[in-house]
Amino acid sequence: MKSFLLAGALALAPLAASASATEYVLDPSHSQIVFSYNHLGYSVGYGMFSGYEGEIAWDAENPADSSVSVSFPLKSMLTGWEARFEHFMSGDFFDATDDEMVTFVSKSIEVTGEDTGLITGDLSLNGVTKEVVLDAKLMQAGDHPMEGKPWLGFTATTTLLRSDYNVGMFAPYVSDEVEVRISLEAMQAD
Repeated sequence: MKSFLLAGALALAPLAASASATEYVLDPSHSQIVFSYNHLGYSVGYGMFSGYEGEIAWDAENPADSSVSVSFPLKSMLTGWEARFEHFMSGDFFDATDDEMVTFVSKSIEVTGEDTGLITGDLSLNGVTKEVVLDAKLMQAGDHPMEGKPWLGFTATTTLLRSDYNVGMFAPYVSDEVEVRISLEAMQAD
C-alpha cells in the first residue's frame, strides 16, 4: 500500500526544464494500489485502494529535489468480500478507526534509467512508520488528449512485510510478504 506512492517517480519525467518545482496532483479516478498475499498456499488474495490523493513537486532541472506525498483512509480498502474487509479491520489485523490514514512521504529519488527510478520514502501504516523503496517506471509524460494540460503516468512495485506494521497475524501460513503494485496518473495543478 505504500503504497504507495511512486508518484515521486516524477524525477524521471522528460519535461521541459524549469527553474523551480512544478506542482502536480494525483488523478484519483486513475490511481490504484493493488496488493496481494499468499493464503495458506491455496490461493493468492488481492485487495486494492483506489481514489487516493496526493501532491507532487516536480523539479525538471534537479529531479533529486522533487517530492511526493500521498494519504488515504485505511478503511478505503477494497477486498471484494465484506467479511474479509471486516476481518482486516478487526483486532486480528489493523483494529482500524474511522479516521485512520495511510501516508507516504518521499525522502529521496535515485534515477536508474531513462524511464526508471527508485523512490525512497516513509510509509506510515497502523501507527508504524518505516522506510520503503518503490521501484518506479514512467509510463508516459505529455499533454493529456482530453484535458489539454501536462499529465504523467507511472507504475511502481514494492514488497512489504505485514509484521513490520504489526499486522502479521497468521504468518507464515498467510504470507508475511505482501506484494504491492501501484499505477497512477498526475495532472499539473491549476
